[in-house]
Amino acid sequence: MRISWLLSSVAFVSLTLPACASKTGNNEEPLSQSEALEAVEESSLSSQANNLTSASIEISTNFTIGGAVEAAATQLRTFIATQLPCAETTLVGSTLSITYGARPGSCVYRGHTFSGKSQVKVTHNDAGSIIVDHTWTDFSNGLVKVNGTAEVTWNTANPSRRVVHNVTWTRISDGRSGHGTGDRTQTALGGDIGVGFTDSGNLNWSSPRGHWALSIQGVEMRWKDPVPQAGTYILETPKDKTLTVTYSRVDADSIKVTATANGRSFSFDVNSLGVHAR
Repeated sequence: MRISWLLSSVAFVSLTLPACASKTGNNEEPLSQSEALEAVEESSLSSQANNLTSASIEISTNFTIGGAVEAAATQLRTFIATQLPCAETTLVGSTLSITYGARPGSCVYRGHTFSGKSQVKVTHNDAGSIIVDHTWTDFSNGLVKVNGTAEVTWNTANPSRRVVHNVTWTRISDGRSGHGTGDRTQTALGGDIGVGFTDSGNLNWSSPRGHWALSIQGVEMRWKDPVPQAGTYILETPKDKTLTVTYSRVDADSIKVTATANGRSFSFDVNSLGVHAR
């Protein structure tokens, strides 16, 4: 069995991990539109970075379960060559280093056009679990750039993957950035990883605007979308407010995002071009 079959063989599962919020969220002042917009922009940028790294993780899962880690890395090198002819790869033991755009050919995978570098190390591979370590260096899709690491643990008994990351992201258009950690569980969206994935868990990050803590409650993420198409975030802001952020699809390109706190709500449309007030 190949590891790439794991997520595609399971229907929607919502696995919620406890949030690591560092705030009490007891600010009862009314939510302003500017606060709601800032929260949506921050969480959207975090989602874009996580979607990009998830695409990188997804392409690094095509090897046979139960073999030697060196053999798994070799199989992965072959698979990447077939999917991303633009990539130059170097294999040392069970560690595969990848430079995107070093060769002619397509760099597109799951709707993202890769550039920069990544490194994948298969550290454990048996019938019970698989552990793959990831490192990203100026890894980008033209919209956001990430640097950092993740440990990905695959559960073969209950098909899912746990992603524990430490990543810095930067939006290329304006340099807006953040640095955060997270612990999330992902499963295939509707049983089809080719469409997207579900995400549950928690994120914490710091940006020039302060510290943010996010609980992800079973959101649905399609590869080509900048934010979830359904589900809920519970977001703790630097101003000690707790926002409920919900997502619903408007059309093929846009998603309605509604931020609610202290009895007030504001809605925005989000697409690849940014966040727009309704």
